[in-house]
Amino acid sequence: MLEFEDQPCCPIHRDWANNPLVEASSDLEDPEDKKKCEDLGSPVTKKMRPEPGIPDNVAHHQSFGHQESGPVPPSVSGSHLTAEELATVTGMAPSGAKVVDVYRTGAKCVPGEAGDSGKPGAAYHQVGLLRVKPGRGDRTCSLSCSDKLARWNVLGCQGALLMHLLEEPVYLSAVVIGRCPYSQEAMQRALTGRCRNVSALPRGFGVQEVKIEQSGFLFEQSRCAVQAKRADGPGRLVPCGAAISWSAVPEQPLDVTANGFPQGTTKKAIRCLQARSRISKVELFRSFQRLLSSISEDKWPDSLRMRKLETYHEYKEAASAYQEAWSVLREQAFGSWIRNPPDYHQFK
Repeated sequence: MLEFEDQPCCPIHRDWANNPLVEASSDLEDPEDKKKCEDLGSPVTKKMRPEPGIPDNVAHHQSFGHQESGPVPPSVSGSHLTAEELATVTGMAPSGAKVVDVYRTGAKCVPGEAGDSGKPGAAYHQVGLLRVKPGRGDRTCSLSCSDKLARWNVLGCQGALLMHLLEEPVYLSAVVIGRCPYSQEAMQRALTGRCRNVSALPRGFGVQEVKIEQSGFLFEQSRCAVQAKRADGPGRLVPCGAAISWSAVPEQPLDVTANGFPQGTTKKAIRCLQARSRISKVELFRSFQRLLSSISEDKWPDSLRMRKLETYHEYKEAASAYQEAWSVLREQAFGSWIRNPPDYHQFK
C-alpha cells in the first residue's frame, strides 16, 4: 500500500469464502501482465552490492544452477522500474550480469544469538539465526515466519492444546512460495536444515522432509508487482497492516484484521470482546473449551482427567508429549527461542 492510504486493503466480504471464484477472477493475470512476468529460464541468481573499492559496473556473480523441478525466477518488465529496482526483482544487474545475494532483513537476532557480522556484501548476515519481527519498528517477542515453520516441521502445526486429542502431530506436507527472488538452498536450510540432527524426540514426533516448491504466479500485491504498476505514482510504499485468515468451516470462515483488530473496529471498541481476532490465543482457547464441553468427561484423554486444569497455561503444560518434544527441540536446535512470561497465559 502507499504511505498516504488510510485503508490497509479493500473491504473483504465474508461471503467470499462461499464463492471465492467470483472475486478471485479479478486476481488472474491478464495477457499483458503475463507477458511481463514470463520466466527468465536461467539459473536462480540474486543481487549483490559491489565490495568497497570495486567499480560499480563490475558485478560479482553466483548461480545456483538448474534443477529438474527447481525454482522459477521472477521476471518483471523493466519499463516502469529503475535499474536498481529491476535488479532487486529479477536478480539481474543493469548490464545483464548475474549478481549474488545481499538481500537484507531488518529482523533482529534474538538475545543470546551470535548476531550478524555487518560485513559488506553477501557476508552481511549470518544465516541460521533466530530472529524476531517486525523488521522495522518496535521489537516484539514474535519469531520470524521461517523460524515458526521450522518449529512446526518438528512439533506439528496443531499446537499443544489439540495434542490432547490427537494421536500424532499434524505436519505440513509442502510449502509453496510465490514468484519472487528465490533460493531453494536457503529455503531448505531455513525450514529443515537447522533441525535435521534433532534426535530423541518422543513417539510420534520427528523432523519432517517437507516439500518446498515455488509457484509461477506473482502475488499482485507484492512489493515488486506494486512497484511495477505505481513506479511513477506519488507516495512511498509501506507494508500493509491487513491480514486475511481463512478456514474451511461453514460458520465465519474468514478472519479479516487491520493492524491486529477485526476490520471495521473503532478506537472506542478496541477493548471490547468484539475487537478480538478469531485466531487470538484467547479465542482459540474458548473454542477448545467448547469442544471439550461437547465431549463426555469419561471420554477425555488421561492428560485432561488426571488433575483439574483451569488456565490456558495449565492446559498447554498438561500436553506432556508435546512439551517434551518442544524441550528437546529447544535444547538441540533453538536454545535462544523467546518464550512469553507465564503471566501472559494465565487467563481462563
